[in-house]
Amino acid sequence: MRRYTIFLNPDPAHGVYTVTVPSLPGVVAQGRNIDESLERAREAIELHLRGLVTDGEEIPEESVSPQLATVYVSEVVATV
Repeated sequence: MRRYTIFLNPDPAHGVYTVTVPSLPGVVAQGRNIDESLERAREAIELHLRGLVTDGEEIPEESVSPQLATVYVSEVVATV
C-alpha cells in the first residue's frame, strides 16, 4: 500500500475542501466535508496511478513528507 500526503484547503465561500497531492502534481479533488474529501482524494490518486501504469510510467513514491508551517508578517499599510 502506498502513502501520499494530501493538503485539505477549506473554501468556506463554496462550502468545500479542495484537496491537492504535493507528490502527484495535477491531482486535485473536492469534497463537502473532510470524510468526502478524503474519499475523493483516494479515488483521484488511484485513477492517476492507474493512468501512469497504463502509460508505462514510473509511480512516484513520497520520499519526504511536505511540511506545513505558519509565518506571521507585519501589517502592510498602503502609501499614497
